[in-house]
Amino acid sequence: MGVIVLAALSQLSTEQYGYSLLKQLSEQGLEVDQGTLYPLLRRLEAQGLLESVWKLEEARPRRYYVVSAEGKKILPKLKKEWADIVSVMKKMLA
Repeated sequence: MGVIVLAALSQLSTEQYGYSLLKQLSEQGLEVDQGTLYPLLRRLEAQGLLESVWKLEEARPRRYYVVSAEGKKILPKLKKEWADIVSVMKKMLA
């Protein structure tokens, strides 16, 4: 499980389009390249962890993503795994 996967899933409890997610992650200190995020979102959707819908807002359509029911089930497990990794790394770096 990667940092960006966990970050994306944790921020998509409400619908967002890709660029808004990029901005939100950046504002919280995690810089992610568009070339990394967009393929990741499609992969997470293919795995059933995200759902998406196209919406026409302003001048062009945008694809909005949100965590699926399966994604909501797996997110607590991913958070626990991440907390365990952080705990181990803190010990190793002390």
